[in-house]
Amino acid sequence: MSLLQVLLQAGADSTRGLAVFGAALGAGLAAIGAGLGLGRIGGSALEGVARQPEAANKIQTMMIIIAALVEAVALFAAVICLLISFKLV
Repeated sequence: MSLLQVLLQAGADSTRGLAVFGAALGAGLAAIGAGLGLGRIGGSALEGVARQPEAANKIQTMMIIIAALVEAVALFAAVICLLISFKLV
C-alpha cells in the first residue's frame, strides 16, 4: 500500500485511514530510532577501543549484545505497527 493510497483513504474514511497512516509512521520511526541507536553504539565502541585497545574483545561482545537488543525492540515495534495496519484494512 503506497503512501498516496493511505492518504486518500484518510480523506475517505478518517478513522481507518489515519490509523493506518499512524501505524506506518510508527514503523518508520522505529526504523529511524534503531538506526540512530546502532550508530551511537558503533561510535561509542570505536571510541572505547581507541582508548583501550586491550579491552577490544570485551567491548565488541557488549556492543553485539546491545545491538541485538536494539534490533529486537525495533523489529517488535515494526511488527506491532504492521499488525495494526493489517487489522484495520
